[in-house]
Amino acid sequence: MGVTTRPDDQLVQAIGIGSAILFVIGSVIGSGIFLTTGVMAASIPSASLLLLAWTAGGLFAITGGLTYAEMGTMFPRSGGVYVFLREAYGPLPAFLYGWVALLVVMSGGIAAVAVGFAEYLSFFVPALSPSRVLLTIGPLGGFTLSAGQLTAAAAICTLGAINYIGVRRGNLVNVVLTTAKVAGLVALPVMALASARVDPSFSPVVPANLARPAASFGVAMIAVLWTSEGWYFLTLAAGEVKDPRRNLPRALVCGILALTSIYLVVNVAYLYALSIDEMKGVTRVAERAASAMIGPSGATFVALTVVVSTLGANVAALLAGSRLLFAMANDGLFFPIARRVHPAYRTPHVAIVALTAWAALLALSGTYEQLFTYVMFTSILFSVAAGLALFRLRAKLPHHPRPYRTWGYPAVPLVFITGSIAFVANTLMERPVESLSGLLLLALGVPVYWYWQWR
Repeated sequence: MGVTTRPDDQLVQAIGIGSAILFVIGSVIGSGIFLTTGVMAASIPSASLLLLAWTAGGLFAITGGLTYAEMGTMFPRSGGVYVFLREAYGPLPAFLYGWVALLVVMSGGIAAVAVGFAEYLSFFVPALSPSRVLLTIGPLGGFTLSAGQLTAAAAICTLGAINYIGVRRGNLVNVVLTTAKVAGLVALPVMALASARVDPSFSPVVPANLARPAASFGVAMIAVLWTSEGWYFLTLAAGEVKDPRRNLPRALVCGILALTSIYLVVNVAYLYALSIDEMKGVTRVAERAASAMIGPSGATFVALTVVVSTLGANVAALLAGSRLLFAMANDGLFFPIARRVHPAYRTPHVAIVALTAWAALLALSGTYEQLFTYVMFTSILFSVAAGLALFRLRAKLPHHPRPYRTWGYPAVPLVFITGSIAFVANTLMERPVESLSGLLLLALGVPVYWYWQWR
């Protein structure tokens, strides 16, 4: 499929290099870094293995960023992975990616993060807690509506409205919130320097009582990789990045390096605040660590940081997801109205409203978590396809302009592909029901694609 003029020309290129780097960081840092390390410690009770897992996750993301950067500069327009798959394999694989991403992965992620926002907001306003049930429908309580679900839906709609009225406003909100949450995260290692209460031991690297080190490390890596999910969202909004052929690769690499550094220093802070035994299985590990270092005010500080962090993550996710929907509508694979650009705000306003409404409904339904689990497998599967797309595009379009060529090719993309395949295999073995359900959902997208082709 050749390169043609796209309706992206109607959009505003308002995301500069600094904002693009913060977009990468803001897309990723939601609530995961505040929650996952305690769960990981239950699988790998070793300070060295914990830090190794976070380092490996960062290196994996870097290989993905370098791989996507070349394709992003080849096709610097809205859609990102969708465009890479379309140009490499044709419209059907691209549609199936968009089908799963918009139906559950991105929309469900937005809903999940919004409910996390409501959970932590209830620390300050208990009446907004997800545990406060407002309505029950059905003789067996089949559907319940909580104050937290309403708060989550309201937060999604508010952020959708911000994105609706202009990419500059959405980008500004993302910059402010990302700066604030990075500052909050950096405060944790500062606390550790001033109030360390544990002297962590980094040896032995593998505890003697750890029966299956490799398998346990693989389980922990699942948490790391999903906490790092979203670094590629910038490619979905490439049509609004200033000078994307130069800034896209720089932003991806710098943003992922910054994320890896932040995650590492925050985990070092956890290790100086809590012993491994104190950390094992603790879900709100950041809250526990801050409280251990500076008392009850630490929990308040972490709760406020998570509130800011989750809002910032969803600003970026709504912007990126709506551009994917916009790109699909441009190709005739969604309702044509979704490709409209607002005459005053210069945003794909219909796509923004559609994604905002669907994510808000998922938050209200309370069923998004199960759906989100089902498509994890297919989401990783598309990472394999996107990595392989680089090799196919090198062969298929050898003379296409490539302002940036992947550093370390072919080794770097092969590392990304191999890591993705290993993750797919692990997910298939550990969660076969969810994986097969994800494949079923993927298969259901085929008749939907035929319908749009018929239209």
